[in-house]
Amino acid sequence: MSKYILEMKNITKRFPGVKALDNVNLKVEKGEIHSLVGENGAGKSTLMKVLSGVYPTGSYDGSIHFEGKEAHFKDIKQSENMGIVIIHQELALSPFLSIAENIFLGNEIHSRNIIKWQETIQQSKELLDRVGLQESPETAVMDIGVGKQQLVEIAKALSKNVKLLILDEPTAALNENDSENLLRLLLELKKQGITSILISHKLNEVSSISDAITIIRDGQTIETIDTKKEKASEDRIIKGMVGRELTSRFPDRVPNIGETVFEVKNWNVYHPQHSDRKMIDNINIHIRRGEIVGIAGLMGAGRTELAMSIFGKSFGKKIEGTLLKDGKEIEANTVSDAIRYGIAYVSEDRKTYGLNLIDDVKRNITLSNLKRVSNNTVIDENKEIQEALYLREKLNIKTPTLEQLAGNLSGGNQQKIVLGKWIFTEPDILILDEPTRGIDVGAKFEIYSQINELAANGLGVLVISSELPEVLGLSDRIYVMNAGKITGELTRDEANQESVMRYMTGFGGANGANTN
Repeated sequence: MSKYILEMKNITKRFPGVKALDNVNLKVEKGEIHSLVGENGAGKSTLMKVLSGVYPTGSYDGSIHFEGKEAHFKDIKQSENMGIVIIHQELALSPFLSIAENIFLGNEIHSRNIIKWQETIQQSKELLDRVGLQESPETAVMDIGVGKQQLVEIAKALSKNVKLLILDEPTAALNENDSENLLRLLLELKKQGITSILISHKLNEVSSISDAITIIRDGQTIETIDTKKEKASEDRIIKGMVGRELTSRFPDRVPNIGETVFEVKNWNVYHPQHSDRKMIDNINIHIRRGEIVGIAGLMGAGRTELAMSIFGKSFGKKIEGTLLKDGKEIEANTVSDAIRYGIAYVSEDRKTYGLNLIDDVKRNITLSNLKRVSNNTVIDENKEIQEALYLREKLNIKTPTLEQLAGNLSGGNQQKIVLGKWIFTEPDILILDEPTRGIDVGAKFEIYSQINELAANGLGVLVISSELPEVLGLSDRIYVMNAGKITGELTRDEANQESVMRYMTGFGGANGANTN
């Protein structure tokens, strides 16, 4: 019997105008954790959709062999029946249903079309114990955090007697603690004989947990590294992914910092549903022209709530405090107001708040400032195309045409479109919330370069990131948040992982901020 649970041979997948996969080969041994890495758009997710039946037999060339037999999957149900389960980056859970209902949704335990609730609850408890989630099966999914929701997805996979578990960017939206718990669970599942394919851009995780690493670039297999026999350094993986060595993760920059362009004073924000619950507590921050200011904090610290409340009061029911632009008080009560005052906000959730996924690249870029491409409310299509082409080239957005739907592009290219959309508004203050979430190292470097260029052109930039190296590598000055408060302010020279973490966890002292 073959030692491989999965062999994908010469897989080629075409879309109109694009060859997404070009003779890709993948071999996965039974009981191993096999990582799949590559830049955004390299073909990783497409390959897994071929495997799981999202792209059915006949829509691609090549063959799939599972457990030694050639497999032909017409849909995802057929692959699941064989024991192949994929967990996508965007979790497929219903927030209004309970954990137990989500685990067995579409796979209900029933007799004569009547659900056997007692058995459903009992089996859910056993599955939750198996993934280490201490929650009642009757808890609504909307009442648990993203890290726990990820465990519910894995419990759901285990309920289907999974043999091969595919996880697409499972830790992209998780904090460090939840990420570590998830990786430990994968190691535990490995002991139970379950094979996993892990797609991730977090190369430290890939290096630490994988038995083998396959690198894909431009739809082709570059190499597979057997980490049981040889060490896979991050530099080697990066070189395989991008086709060149990245000597530095962050582009060089000499800041030219000017006068204060934006201030937030005595800012208080209350929860939209619970008006007695203060989410942001008396925050004071300022940004100068040409300055990149970072905001660090653990998940739940209030970073996104702060950003959204500043950007046209798009979060919070009761908001108190003052915004000043160039020393003058402004009233940015709506998103339109904020844009008019030169404030732009790149959301952490590009698919919900950043893009119209069923519209094309061109319109997504220009939608934020249609006045710039119109005459007397009539859009000048030639001008719109020219502006979109300029930003496509400037940001290196990889798309065959401007008419390509945004939803069909990779995460990295979608993020560049969102950045381009806000650059198109010609802002003075740019707020970036998790600007490189779920993006590969090559695309990260390109976005960092654009952030540096925007600051060099005199913008005040505010960067929120859960990745400490990113905050430290980009920022001229860092504010640290904990429980809705600013607990520290550090210059580039003062900031390091230890000092920032001290303030993030509250040990720096709520009043210990340096107010340079």
